[in-house]
Amino acid sequence: MRVKRYIRKGVPFEHRARVWMGVSGAQAQMERNPGYYHQLLQGERNNSLEEAIRTDMNRTFPDNVKFRRSADPCLQKTLYNVLLAYGHHNQGVGYCQGMNFIAGYLILITKNEEESFWLLDALVGRILPDYYSPEMLGLKTDQEVLGELVRTKLPAVAALMDGHGVLWTLVVSRWFICLFVDILPVETVLRIWDCLFNEGSKIIFRVALTLIKQHQAFILEATSFADICEKFKEITKGSFVTECHTFMQKIFSEPGSLPMTTITRLRESCRAKLLVQG
Repeated sequence: MRVKRYIRKGVPFEHRARVWMGVSGAQAQMERNPGYYHQLLQGERNNSLEEAIRTDMNRTFPDNVKFRRSADPCLQKTLYNVLLAYGHHNQGVGYCQGMNFIAGYLILITKNEEESFWLLDALVGRILPDYYSPEMLGLKTDQEVLGELVRTKLPAVAALMDGHGVLWTLVVSRWFICLFVDILPVETVLRIWDCLFNEGSKIIFRVALTLIKQHQAFILEATSFADICEKFKEITKGSFVTECHTFMQKIFSEPGSLPMTTITRLRESCRAKLLVQG
């Protein structure tokens, strides 16, 4: 419990990599598999995987000088290696857009290629399974779960969405796929990830519900489909999200009780519904 409280208050930047590696299980995995990461890089070539990763290289943090080709050292090469190794390691996922931003953040924090790989594995393989698989069933399921939670906790917002035929995937898919990277301010994202690595995927629902609840009156001003979509872009900006300490306190109070049993039950029913729909 003390660890959870410490992490919720924010991990100091210089300790972040070590804490993430420890609480996520990535450190244990790396120690159990010495040399495995480098073996993956020496593996048989997969042209379609390599091409898919290469395509996204210049789109990853184009404003960050460390990811520019002219940088020395250039983190594009590190990013390419981490994504390529992960594609070989988890062939059911391979590479999916969104993973480049996540791996990029991990590299900036750990400054270590192999640690970034194992943290990516913790996220994609264990904390968020099926988010990045070809069918993205885990991602689609959790978007539907958020919709059900909003229906219970913020029924007026759910009614507005239903009334204008706005699907949750249209307004929150980037939140889930990118884990708020390039959506919320950097320090806020890092504080969210501190908790995500320690407490698991429930944190994503807490963040999403807090953003929606805090801006409920603003969202309810929307009068059209396009207006709703625009409002959801706006609620990720401004002082509420930049003041990360207050924001993090809010995510653990605003949504109220959110037991894992409720999320598990909703996941089961939403997944079943999606499978029936095909």
